[in-house]
Amino acid sequence: MKNLKMVFFKILFISLMAGLAMKGSKINVEDLQKFSLHHTQNNLQTISLLSFLVVFVWILYMLTRPKPVYLVDFSCYLPPSHLKVSIQTLMGHARRAREAGMCWKNKESDHLVDFQEKILERSGLGQETYIPEGLQCFPLQQGMGASRKETEEVIFGALDNLFRNTGVKPDDIGILVVNSSTFNPTPSLASMIVNKYKLRDNIKSLNLGGMGCSAGVIAVDVAKGLLQVHRNTYAIVVSTENITQNLYLGKNKSMLVTNCLFRVGGAAVLLSNRSRDRNRAKYELVHTVRIHTGSDDRSFECATQEEDEDGIIGVTLTKNLPMVAARTLKINIATLGPLVLPLKEKLAFFITFVKKKYFKPELRNYTPDFKLAFEHFCIHAGGRALIDELEKNLKLSPLHVEASRMTLHRFGNTSSSSIWYELAYTEAKGRMKEGDRIWQIALGSGFKCNSSVWVALRDVKPSANSPWEDCMDRYPVEIDI
Repeated sequence: MKNLKMVFFKILFISLMAGLAMKGSKINVEDLQKFSLHHTQNNLQTISLLSFLVVFVWILYMLTRPKPVYLVDFSCYLPPSHLKVSIQTLMGHARRAREAGMCWKNKESDHLVDFQEKILERSGLGQETYIPEGLQCFPLQQGMGASRKETEEVIFGALDNLFRNTGVKPDDIGILVVNSSTFNPTPSLASMIVNKYKLRDNIKSLNLGGMGCSAGVIAVDVAKGLLQVHRNTYAIVVSTENITQNLYLGKNKSMLVTNCLFRVGGAAVLLSNRSRDRNRAKYELVHTVRIHTGSDDRSFECATQEEDEDGIIGVTLTKNLPMVAARTLKINIATLGPLVLPLKEKLAFFITFVKKKYFKPELRNYTPDFKLAFEHFCIHAGGRALIDELEKNLKLSPLHVEASRMTLHRFGNTSSSSIWYELAYTEAKGRMKEGDRIWQIALGSGFKCNSSVWVALRDVKPSANSPWEDCMDRYPVEIDI
C-alpha cells in the first residue's frame, strides 16, 4: 500500500511539472496532441519500446514488492480443569513442600511463604489459573520427563486445535518457528513438532531460546522474513514457556516473584503469504518493531537466570527493571509512532520536541495519542504493575486494557503467549470489526520491547475451542485495586 501511494504521488508530480513546462514554453494542448500524433505515426518502434519498459517495470515491481503476511487463525491452549489452582490451594502446596523438606529447610523461613501469598493477593491473578501436574504432587516432579510432558501437552494441544479449525494439513507447512525461553531440550522443541506431525523434510525450522516474554513477537517477525523469501507457503509460530522446570525453591525473595506470576499456557499461530488465503484470513500483518537495549549493562542484567547463594537456579529481577522497561518502551514507541500515528499527532510531537530542545527545557515530553492509531491493545500480561504503568503512560481507558487484565486474572502470566490470549478475549467479546487495528506489545529479558501491528480483514468471530468459551459470560470481573 505504501509503494502504491509513492507511485501515485510520483505520477501526480510528473504531470504537474509537465504542465508547468508547457506553460513556460507557451505550448498549448493542441500543439502537444499534434506533435504526439505525428510522432506516434512515424515512430512505432519508440512506442513499442516504451510499452515494453512500462510492462517490464510493472512486472519487476510485482515480483519484488513485499508479500502480504496473513494471519489465517491462531489457537491458545486451554489446560484441563484438574490443573486449576486457587491462591489458597497454591499456598497450601508451598507449605506442604516446605514441611516435607523440599525447599526452605530452615523453619525460620515461614515468612517466605507469607511473602509469596502477599504478592499473589496483589498480583491481579484469579482463582482459576493453571499449574502443571509435576508441581501438584509430592514429592515435586521437576525432572526432564515431567518438564517435557508439560510442554508436549501445551504445544500439541494448541496445534491439534489449530489444524482442526483451519483444515490445513501438516504437510502444507513450509516454515516453523518455536520460542521457549528457559526450556530448550535436545532434540529441540521444533524437532519434537516435526516428529509428531511428520512435517516435510525441507521445512525451514527455527527454535528461539532465552529471549523472554517478548519472544512471541520476535517469532512472528522471523516468520515474516522467511515468508518474504519462500513464496506460496504457510508458516506456524508456536509460543510457550515451561513452568515445571522453572519453579524456584530457594530463599531469594527477588527470585520467588516469578513463582507467583507464571502459569501454564501456549499458543500456535498460522501465517500465510498466499494471496488466496486473504479471503479467509482474520488479520494482515502491518508492522513489526523490535528494540533491544542489551548493549547497556543495566538492561542486560535486570532479568537474569542464575544461581542464588545456595546454588539453586532462579530468575533474578533487579531494582533497575522498572527504569529499564520504561526506557526501552520509550524507544519502541518513538520508532513505531511515525509508522502509525496520524499527521496531526506527528506534528504535535515534533513541535513539542523543538520547544523542549531549544526554548523550554522544562517542558514535559509530548505523549502521542495512540488511541487514534489503534482500536485494540494487547499489552503483555506480565503483571499488574506493568499493565497499570502502560495504561497510565499511554493514557488508555480501562476498556483498552481490559483484555490484558482479564487474561492476567484468568490465565496468569503465560509469558510470550499472553498477547494471543488477549486477542482471543477481544474476539470472544465480539469487538473485532473489519478495519480495526491491533497493537501487540511485549517486554522481555535482554532487555527487549517488541511490537506487532495487525489490521482486521473482516468482522472476526472467535474460533472453535477458544480458551474463553467456558467463562466469557463471567468476564470482565471486578479486580480489587
